[in-house]
Amino acid sequence: MNAIDMEAVAGRHPHLVEQPLSQRLRLPLAAAACIVYLMFSWWFFAIGNVLGTANWSIAGTYLADWVSFEQRPDIRQQGDHLTVTFPNNSGLGANPKPDWLVKEETTVTRTETIAPAATAEQPSNNASSIFMTPTTPDASAATAEPETRTVTESVVTNAVINYSDSVSIQVVPGMATVRNGAETLQIPLVPGQPVRAIGTLPAWAEQPNDGGKIILSFGFTGWAEIDDSRVRIRNRFFGWENFFFDVNSAFFGKPYSEVVGLMFSGERVDPAMSNAARAAQDILYNPSWQHLDVWTKLLQTIVMAFVGTVFAGILAFPLAFMAARNITANRVTNQLVKRLFDFLRSVDMLIWALFFTRAFGPGPLAGISAIFFTDTGTLGKLYAEALENIDNKPREGVASVGAPPVAVQRFGVLPQVLPVFVSQALYFWESNTRSATIIGAVGAGGIGLKLWEAMRTNSDWENVAYMVVLILVVVYIFDLVSNMLRSRLIGSSSR
Repeated sequence: MNAIDMEAVAGRHPHLVEQPLSQRLRLPLAAAACIVYLMFSWWFFAIGNVLGTANWSIAGTYLADWVSFEQRPDIRQQGDHLTVTFPNNSGLGANPKPDWLVKEETTVTRTETIAPAATAEQPSNNASSIFMTPTTPDASAATAEPETRTVTESVVTNAVINYSDSVSIQVVPGMATVRNGAETLQIPLVPGQPVRAIGTLPAWAEQPNDGGKIILSFGFTGWAEIDDSRVRIRNRFFGWENFFFDVNSAFFGKPYSEVVGLMFSGERVDPAMSNAARAAQDILYNPSWQHLDVWTKLLQTIVMAFVGTVFAGILAFPLAFMAARNITANRVTNQLVKRLFDFLRSVDMLIWALFFTRAFGPGPLAGISAIFFTDTGTLGKLYAEALENIDNKPREGVASVGAPPVAVQRFGVLPQVLPVFVSQALYFWESNTRSATIIGAVGAGGIGLKLWEAMRTNSDWENVAYMVVLILVVVYIFDLVSNMLRSRLIGSSSR
């Protein structure tokens, strides 16, 4: 049709080419409603204020902690010298001497006075006399001269912490000098006095309270706190510290090539077992990373998700036939079973986990029960809806040859819905692997509880990242397996 024909048709039948006003305004009104709703949400939740007051530097610090570790020496001023101490879990061993910490030491000699020890009287053989007679100090001890001795020791007089080539902190008795690129900041160390920096604080230094500690931020390389007599160092390094071998391991500090050589051909470090067995034991029982315990908890999470999903699918299967109106004609039965499904799935899995943790105590049984209850309701509803949408012709054909009701369901209904049932069960198995991690945090067992414990310390974020990576790998593998099984099932059913 050309333009003239179209005009002729429009003149005879205008309703065919002109939409009603309500239809023309439907899309603009829907777009306007969405914009108004978004504006209301922005105002109601004060999103602009939240974004404006958010401390994005803290978020960046947390992300950096996932892929790095910190060394945390404390430098304290003790009179005319310094003391440098590392925490017990520093990961550097009993006598840490990192190359980024340079200390200047000097030998001092001091005299100690030791008071004479009081000498007790010889005890009497008569027990009653010991009880009745008061003890008196030895007169010779009272008149003895105090003993003196000379002690020679090495003390630190200068400590330099090198964060990087352009960032360092030098500490000497009475002064801390910070260098950050071309800027230098000097902070006197006067015990018992307010902290006052010399000059104006640069942008990378802040003092929250007047006279209080000064906080220095150097980005990813770390940060530091300086008060009247102490400098707290937080030097950050990329990677996960002592991931394989702890400081107590015989393989600690050795290059990986040397460790591999010792495992297969070197002299035994432990006469009781081979080097390979000893290395495997040191890795599995690494106290910093607890690999064996983490992997065991991850396996618990996988088993929780699998067992809970299987039990839910087994129970939801017959209940779905009772809930489907075209399968079970009894309306009362339909409604009772559907309301049961509503009850089971309306209570969140986390709430069920809290309930069963209270009932059974912490452990995988509470997690399995929570997944079982929630998924029974959800799978039952999905199965029932799939049954209500089947094609009745196969069922009528099977019934027309005189087959019993069970055979009618087996050959007329089940082939239509079985691929859907299995596909949905596989999806929920994959999803429950993630959900089992969350419910584990409330005491239902698995790696979720381990993850929550690491997050609660607010200092072991590298351990959190390690467990998150393991969970991601497991979910990825289960997703591949689930997709493969669904594809095979759908493919086989279509042939």
